[in-house]
Amino acid sequence: MVAVVRILIRRIILLVPLMLGIVMFVFVVMRFSDSDPASAYFQGANPTEQQLHDFRERNGLLDPFLVRYVDFVGDLLRGDMGVSALTRAPVVEQVTTALPLTMQLTFLGLGIAVVLALLGGVTAAIYRDRFPDQLIRVVSLTGVAAPGFWLALLMIQYLAVDAGWFPTSGYVNPADSFTGWLKTMTLPALALSLPVAAQLTRIVRTAVVEELDRDYVRTAIGSGLPPVVVVGRNVLRNALMNPLTVLGLRVGYLLGGAVVIETIFNLPGMGKLMIDAVKNGDPAVVQGGVLTIAFGFVVVNLVIDILYLLVNPRLRSAEA
Repeated sequence: MVAVVRILIRRIILLVPLMLGIVMFVFVVMRFSDSDPASAYFQGANPTEQQLHDFRERNGLLDPFLVRYVDFVGDLLRGDMGVSALTRAPVVEQVTTALPLTMQLTFLGLGIAVVLALLGGVTAAIYRDRFPDQLIRVVSLTGVAAPGFWLALLMIQYLAVDAGWFPTSGYVNPADSFTGWLKTMTLPALALSLPVAAQLTRIVRTAVVEELDRDYVRTAIGSGLPPVVVVGRNVLRNALMNPLTVLGLRVGYLLGGAVVIETIFNLPGMGKLMIDAVKNGDPAVVQGGVLTIAFGFVVVNLVIDILYLLVNPRLRSAEA
């Protein structure tokens, strides 16, 4: 346990330059945008050049690049992402309002992907080269090739419009109705998770097949241990290394894909917030949204690293 804490502290320290690099990258990229906060602020009006100049000067938009970057980093450290030029509201307030829905969708999709991948991958490995394995491999290959937005459109057409089982759009807060929340989130979560589940299924199958061919598995089964116990206690634990690594990388896909899926299903999450900000020329909100998703990706990968250490004792001893 002490080794895990020491490694965790080391990883957190290494995240500091990574976070600063992300902030620098996003800040630089946003400077190339044609969006003008002053124009967004006076949207619908006809401001004079003096009014535009005064707004830019008041908000530090005329300061040198390095000064603006240092001020921006200082504001971030205080939890300030700026103010929306369009709504005049702090970006942090808008992000904290939209982020919970995106996190619900992401983690619901992640849970579905993990469950489907474990069930499909382990089943395919146990029935290797037989009909269940062949069927799962075909289905997973199809899932890998199918983009999430296409699956979302198919689900809306057949499961929402034709069958009427789910709503086509909208969101219900789970505090108001858990059943309503589940209905509104099922299709978006499935559309988001199925491509990830398909890829993970193939990786889990390969990893489990490799473990099943090892001598200790044959010895354990030969000594009378039930195959279910051997697979559940030993094989899965050793086979989860590669899937965990890939899962950490695919979290970025889930977070980014959630933006697209939310737009298709008209969910008021980070996707709608950022798309509206792009259309209305509100760079502060776009910048805050991108940074939030990037930081979320980094934090989730840190969690995956911790799980990787817990699953793999040899890695703990090697890094300690």
